[in-house]
Amino acid sequence: MPINAHPDYLAAEKEYLSAESLESKLKSLEKLISLSPKHKGAENLRAQLKTRYKKLKEQIEKSRKAKKSSGKKGIKKEDMQAVIIGFTNSGKSTLLSVLTNAKPKISSKGVSFTTKIPEVGMMSYGKGVQIQIVEVPSVGSEYYDKSVVNTADVVLVLITKLEELDEIKKLTENCKGKKIFVFNKSDMLSEKEKRKVSSNLQSRKYNFSLVSAKTLEGIEELREKIFTGFDRIRIYTKQPGKEKTEKPIILDRGSAVRDVAEKIFHGFSDKVKEIRITGPSSKFPNQIVGLKHILKDKDIVEFRMK
Repeated sequence: MPINAHPDYLAAEKEYLSAESLESKLKSLEKLISLSPKHKGAENLRAQLKTRYKKLKEQIEKSRKAKKSSGKKGIKKEDMQAVIIGFTNSGKSTLLSVLTNAKPKISSKGVSFTTKIPEVGMMSYGKGVQIQIVEVPSVGSEYYDKSVVNTADVVLVLITKLEELDEIKKLTENCKGKKIFVFNKSDMLSEKEKRKVSSNLQSRKYNFSLVSAKTLEGIEELREKIFTGFDRIRIYTKQPGKEKTEKPIILDRGSAVRDVAEKIFHGFSDKVKEIRITGPSSKFPNQIVGLKHILKDKDIVEFRMK
């Protein structure tokens, strides 16, 4: 306590000592500095208070940065988004790295909960189709983010044993997206065991795949199932006398030619003079159709303008 300390200083000192949060201590310390005696005998006190103030401010800043870095990673949902969920050590990170361009941290054997924030990657499907894949922290961990899972278009339920199905089913009851049950580590199963797993999943009427993220068994089939799970179609366009575009237009299943025309001509679909279709929805190549013609995946549409 300084000599000749003012009663206001003593009150501020008491407030500082009883403060519980760092921010309230800093505020009290500011008051202490402003009320500290100005005579020469209190120089050491003022220096100590200023040093304490500087250290406390640095501590608060460090704490704020730590909270910011440990918070949830913001995820901007793309037009097509799938999430990978599963228990710890089910191979979620390895599957994400196999399907996408992401390089997540992969846990060592026996290490739990390596993934603490969602990991995001983009999966290429064919030419020009990009699908966002999100790996969420393990089901059952404190980091599991059900909000991302519940709003995803497709949910990849990753399991390594059938006993996990019932528990995961309870935890994903509010999922809006289509579920694909992915039995991972199939390279560790005999042919008889694979048949048993397939039979069990078929009996439950699940959409499923048996894969090995290690040997890549079943990965291409899974890619196709992920895309078809979105109920989207790829439509290619072409100009008369030229090749079709490499990048397709992605539309909802059941879309008509008018939907393609609106995407290209932005409200000027009535300017189309003639439409020719080649592909699954046409009876023959270059079939002439109208704007109401319903399209199918991989159709090629050619517009002739008025």
